Amino acid sequence: MATSKELLSGNEAIARGIYESGVMVATGYPGTPSTEILEAASGYPEVHAEWAPNEKVALDVAIGAAYAGQRAVAAMKHVGLNVASEALFYSSYTGVEAGLLIVTADDPGLHSSQNEQDNRHYGRFAKVPVLEPSDSQEAKELVGVGLDISEAFDTPVLLRTTTRISHSSSLVELGERREAAPRTGSRNGARNGKYQPNPAKYTMIPGYARHRHPIMEARMEKLAAFAEIFPYNRVEMGSPALGIITSGISYQYAREVFTEFSFLKLGMVWPLPAKLIRSFAAQVERLIVLEELDPFLEENVRLLGLEVEGKRVFPAIGEFTPEVVRRAARDGGLPVEPPAEAPEPLSGLPPRPPTFCPGCPHRNVFWVLKKLKLVVNNDIGCYAMGVLPPLSTTATMGAMGASIGVAHGMALAGLAGKNAAIIGDSTFFHAGLPALANVVYNQGNVLTVIADNHTTAMTGHQGHPGTGNRLQQGGGQKIDFEPLVRALGVEVVETADPMDLKAFEAAARRCLASGKPAVLIADSPCVFLESAVKGPAYQVHLDACNGCTLCFRLGCPAIGLSDEWDEKHNRPKAEIDPLLCFGCDLCAQVCARGAIGPEDRV
Repeated sequence: MATSKELLSGNEAIARGIYESGVMVATGYPGTPSTEILEAASGYPEVHAEWAPNEKVALDVAIGAAYAGQRAVAAMKHVGLNVASEALFYSSYTGVEAGLLIVTADDPGLHSSQNEQDNRHYGRFAKVPVLEPSDSQEAKELVGVGLDISEAFDTPVLLRTTTRISHSSSLVELGERREAAPRTGSRNGARNGKYQPNPAKYTMIPGYARHRHPIMEARMEKLAAFAEIFPYNRVEMGSPALGIITSGISYQYAREVFTEFSFLKLGMVWPLPAKLIRSFAAQVERLIVLEELDPFLEENVRLLGLEVEGKRVFPAIGEFTPEVVRRAARDGGLPVEPPAEAPEPLSGLPPRPPTFCPGCPHRNVFWVLKKLKLVVNNDIGCYAMGVLPPLSTTATMGAMGASIGVAHGMALAGLAGKNAAIIGDSTFFHAGLPALANVVYNQGNVLTVIADNHTTAMTGHQGHPGTGNRLQQGGGQKIDFEPLVRALGVEVVETADPMDLKAFEAAARRCLASGKPAVLIADSPCVFLESAVKGPAYQVHLDACNGCTLCFRLGCPAIGLSDEWDEKHNRPKAEIDPLLCFGCDLCAQVCARGAIGPEDRV
């Protein structure tokens, strides 16, 4: 039977692996570089795919499905596993009934993250195996392999990818779906397909957990023995002058830079195959480890008593590229192939910092917060752009949901005046609810602004409980913010459209004057949603403009410098690019001279 191949990204390949491996439930929370996994998986009707409010909820859902005997996958970015870590740890103790795979997508280089974090450490910490693909074909295959390992060893399995694997594409051989029979009965004592509880295995009260810990330790010993014969751990012998231990995308770079030498390519990076590593080391004259971020493999190889180099040569910061690897190797005295001829990179181009889109309602929110001279504690989402010039309206920003708690802590520390927390609609459901409950409970002097643009915008417009838009199967139940926060005990609640600056500022001032915990819901859709109403393009009336620069301070990409100068003040006047203008009229609202309008008065 002829097989077909398709060019798939790593994320699409993982989704294909979810389908082919008989997974029943796939869940997660959107976050770059993992988002497309669930979106692609939702295209297979045999798989129930859904977004959860946060990663812990997603993993709990997947764990529940696995307990009930159906294969399940939870997908998230690297920092998402921090949120889900408690679920990871308890599921490592309980084990699973059917296969449970947790995809964690690391982001070396911080393309869209607040930190560089190496989640291979979670495998060692939680005592679960970690697999790492080096291309899209392996990304697909290791889904099924990971689920098989999960069932064979009664353990959750981590599949670690990185940004380059997630978003790069390579050919993938497609297969048929392999339906997995429900596994109820093998471990939980089910009879005739009916679930029978097994509390000693699945309820982690201290008395039962004490008995599970030694079982988990014995499982890791068995997995270490399995790693020795794991087919994705392979030796590729070339010149014995140099041996390179590597995994993931680093393997591809190593093959490109060190073309003549020997490789131990690892598909299972925890637990490590100690005998295989020692055997490989004995066959080469010099041993190095090439890995992105932390010296995880290097340190564990050194614990085997082997002399090995790694981070002495290769950086522990940032994303690798073939050139980064080649330059570091050359500087470290390693033999490398000269690079292929490449065109000179373009130079002298102006920088293009990230900014709010033209017409984005978040810009208006920050304009008002800046005018009110509040200390603004920001959160994770599109509105994080408020930290950058020219708005520059952010004091702190750390993690999902942190803004409200940090703002409350600042108030407790005696910060003079009122301070504010801004949090997005999706992020509020993710981690903002408990923090707001804490402010209400402790009567914190905090204004919480919920920037409700009706979508999870930064990761590509996914739904969340505040939208009612589900990943599959049509609409769900929409949860409205105002009754929700009132139910939490917030007495001062205002909803205002930030596109109307005067009305939004007045609502903010009323909240601030209340002296109580207050919530201001900034209700305006993302400009890329169908519900967003685009107006006519605005124009600068040059006869009235004096180049005061006020509109420039909005940071709108549609507003730029014109060729005409104001002779009195010797400064350029403004102009608006009609192709970029959304017609939001923010610039017209802030222009003190009335020099901006939808029609040309010249």
